[in-house]
Amino acid sequence: MTKIKICGLKRKEDIEYVNELKPDYIGFVFANSKRKVDKDTAKELKKLLDNDIMSVGVFVDEDIDFVAELVKDKVIDVIQLHGREDENYISTLKAKLDDDTQIIKAVKVKSIEDIMNAKKFDVDYLLLDTYAENVAGGSGKEFDKTLIPEDMGDYFLAGGLNETNLEKTIATYNPFAVDLSSGVETDGVKDRDKIKRVIEIVKNTK
Repeated sequence: MTKIKICGLKRKEDIEYVNELKPDYIGFVFANSKRKVDKDTAKELKKLLDNDIMSVGVFVDEDIDFVAELVKDKVIDVIQLHGREDENYISTLKAKLDDDTQIIKAVKVKSIEDIMNAKKFDVDYLLLDTYAENVAGGSGKEFDKTLIPEDMGDYFLAGGLNETNLEKTIATYNPFAVDLSSGVETDGVKDRDKIKRVIEIVKNTK
């Protein structure tokens, strides 16, 4: 069954929603974004988070020591790299982590070459997202998913997903996990009812 990540949580209410509705992952954004949280805020929110839900830290070309510190302090369980982090960055980061800390590397997809080139990274998962000029984080727009290779293996899928396209996307492409942020918001704020509906869709899609 496909898993689901709800990204960009920043309020206590957001944590209350996910504790009730039980996605597999949630995301704290530490990069420049309207959803950005600082370490202290994320730490307090993590204390409120159900232990069964994995917290993912989202970073763009962040200082390696800061990323490792958030893992060490148990603010985040999983690392998601959304910038220009290269093989050297990833190997340096991994040297500071326990072996069981998972890393997700985001790929901004313009062509199949973008995906194939990213497969060289020594990470646990790739996250396929929409390319947007001068936008490091999510754009809220879809990309051409026919570019995804049939032998892609397990990957996270993002980019313009919401309750209107989620069922068809999962049924067609069978990602390991889907990643939603703006697709579960109303007026820039996480919407409990939208989160509930997308989680139901994911759990009921074969």
